[in-house]
Amino acid sequence: MRMGRHLLSLCVLAAFGCGDDDGDEPADMAVEVDMGPRDYEPDPFEPTDATRAYCPAGEVDAIEARITEILRTLSVEEKVSLMHGERVALVDGVWRVEGNERVALPGLGMLDGPRGLSSFTGKTGTAFPVAILRGAAWDPALEERVGAAMGRELASAGANVLLAPTINLVSHPRWGRSQETYSEDTHHMGAMGVAFIRGVQSEGVMASAKHYAANNIDDTRHEVDVQIDERTLREVYLPQFRRAVRDAQVASVMSAYNSINGDWADQNTHLLRDILKGEWEFQGFVESDWLLGTHGGGESVRAGLDIEMPARNRFRSVPGEVERGELDESFLDDAVRRIARAQLCYELGPHEPTDDASARETPEHLALAREVARRGIVLLHNVTVGDELALPLDPTETVVLTGPLAEVDNIGDEGSSSVIASDVVNALEGLGAVGDVTLVADPGSDPDAVSGADAVVVVVGLVAEDEGEASVGAGDRDSLALPAEHVALIAEVTALSDRVIVVLEGSGPLLVDGLLDDIEGLVWAGYPGSRGGEALADVLYGDHAPSGRLPVSWPMAEADLPPFDNVSDSVTYGYLHGYRHLAAEGTEPLFPFGFGLSYTRFSYEAIRVGATDIGEGESVTVEVDVTNEGDVDAFTTVQLYVAMPESEVMRAPYDLRAFATVEVAAGATVTATMALQARDLAYWDDGWTLEPGDVLLQAGPSSAERPLEATLTVR
Repeated sequence: MRMGRHLLSLCVLAAFGCGDDDGDEPADMAVEVDMGPRDYEPDPFEPTDATRAYCPAGEVDAIEARITEILRTLSVEEKVSLMHGERVALVDGVWRVEGNERVALPGLGMLDGPRGLSSFTGKTGTAFPVAILRGAAWDPALEERVGAAMGRELASAGANVLLAPTINLVSHPRWGRSQETYSEDTHHMGAMGVAFIRGVQSEGVMASAKHYAANNIDDTRHEVDVQIDERTLREVYLPQFRRAVRDAQVASVMSAYNSINGDWADQNTHLLRDILKGEWEFQGFVESDWLLGTHGGGESVRAGLDIEMPARNRFRSVPGEVERGELDESFLDDAVRRIARAQLCYELGPHEPTDDASARETPEHLALAREVARRGIVLLHNVTVGDELALPLDPTETVVLTGPLAEVDNIGDEGSSSVIASDVVNALEGLGAVGDVTLVADPGSDPDAVSGADAVVVVVGLVAEDEGEASVGAGDRDSLALPAEHVALIAEVTALSDRVIVVLEGSGPLLVDGLLDDIEGLVWAGYPGSRGGEALADVLYGDHAPSGRLPVSWPMAEADLPPFDNVSDSVTYGYLHGYRHLAAEGTEPLFPFGFGLSYTRFSYEAIRVGATDIGEGESVTVEVDVTNEGDVDAFTTVQLYVAMPESEVMRAPYDLRAFATVEVAAGATVTATMALQARDLAYWDDGWTLEPGDVLLQAGPSSAERPLEATLTVR
């Protein structure tokens, strides 16, 4: 039923309807152009280093020569037929881009998404924790494993392009799709996105980095024009996309719905031709966002859009534009070369419907979902009750579980990222399998049970009806406030118990400053996926020492953040947001970026820098010694921030530029090793400028706690 509702929403949005059962285009809108006998010679193409790096199959020269021959033989109409989806509805369980049997191109099969196999298929799959919770693990190696698992599940359903990762920044936590992405910080985002892409593509499945670019509002995503200066664009909103291209060789990029500085993303020559395909030398293809993401025919192709999805609408005009001389055929050749290159480099076979359910929700994948959830869950507050900290719980203790989300399978948005899991372990099931847990739906009706329990766990927060993708989901959040009825419930419970643990679910920051004096423990669990309840039990009962770190700053008040405008047709993005904005304003967050508590204590002993200076194109190694002073083995994340207080241009007070997550045995000391790139110290001024002078390096457990310092000189 869910798939049908989503598909209906998509069809209503589509200007060209859903089409009939066989996928034919309406006869009155089809364009057939007779180009006559072909005597056509495409422009020569010589593979570059970037071409060779993109292609995992090797034999790049032979592949490119074959593509040149394909371009020579295809008609204009045949070329355009490779440049759009087949129909609005799924074909054989995927969004198909047709191939061409005559030249042995099999076509493409695309599916979402950021947390697992798309629910549009109607098939079940592992619901991995949402990306923002995986981002809280701060562990690229772990995320690479998640990417590989998602790639395997996607391939089992017959698809070969995974429409993920979402690497748009959380510039404001009210954004409805915050859960689909990793972070408010471009460096952290880039590291996690690169890892995910590498994992996906290691399975022979193509990843698609989305949504390019400056897509950070949902309610007005089809109308809004983002005004952004070039320095902010280059330094804040694009670096993670550059890393996806240059470091991970991402196979494809999805353009965004919004416009940027007056040009729709799919018609933005500056973004697509100048930067993505020019400066970054991207060798893959660009597909539009679905339905309303293509705003023109030849104009979009000329700007750099290669594929219109999910069906041909605007691109119907393209053959005629070529015939009339309004669009040079070389633009089609560039698009088809990229589309063909992806198919040949990834060695795609002939299209055949595939459904191997045995490759989905495997014990290995479910165990990984549990592992990444417990690694991402963040302990925010843990005070002493009597002689002991409120957490962890002991399995022999009596625990009352309450709250509207205590037995809800709360795995995230119902939009394009949704997943159908055959089984979800919720909080009640997870905790109940470990300890002596009693569910009390209404604490006021059974106050003796609440007051008599050793501890009370209250599960509250957000659900799909509160936030998600617009048009097919809830859209942007109305505020950062915790629902009033949840606040009232917590107040009711704290009046009855002196050991109250609140578990918050949802995409991220909630205004809970007023609760901290009355509760003893606070945990953020995001949308934790298929095995979220088990992961929560692992953390609350101490089988895993909490190690998650916030990937988004939690403010004391929403007014502490830059305004979030999801009603205007034009908005301006500033240079600072998140922890960079809070630091520049001198505003203390409730919980800082990078923050997270544990069941042990870590001390930071020393920082060592592998060189005294750094120049263009260089990197230096930074080592930090960390000691676990407690008696519990645990992970911790060492974060390296840079500050340039003497810079001649405006900078953030400090910027994350490296991090490393390490596991430290009780009583042991380990060395976290990080690489600092010279490029990450540069600023944009009609080109990248590496400013000479001293750089202050600060290392520690969060953006607000950076006890170790060293100096590095930029030559």
